[in-house]
Amino acid sequence: MSNLTFFKLDKLGPGRESGPLPERLLEGNPRFSNWDVEQTADGKLRTGVWEITPGTIRSIKGGVWEYCHILSGVSELIEDGKEPIRIQAGDNFVMKPDYVGKWRCIETTRKIWIVYGNA
Repeated sequence: MSNLTFFKLDKLGPGRESGPLPERLLEGNPRFSNWDVEQTADGKLRTGVWEITPGTIRSIKGGVWEYCHILSGVSELIEDGKEPIRIQAGDNFVMKPDYVGKWRCIETTRKIWIVYGNA
């Protein structure tokens, strides 16, 4: 067993399809695809790929840290009480525990994510 994990983006296979919880849907009809890549035995550290189609959702991180690397698309993050921040391919950021705001997908957006903590 190797201690390396590679994101083989061209070999992810079918994603797990879903959508936002009704109370988190703010605009449109965004759909999600998620591909789990790796996790620790205790489930505290998880990583994968996520994609959202256009629309706006409520984003609530709770007790987790999330690192994101945007692979494609264009979205806006709008933290409560703050100005919108445009994100696009090549951008990297961390959403800290207790982040609350909106994720507004303008063009279908795909990201690599790494989450640490208890969801």
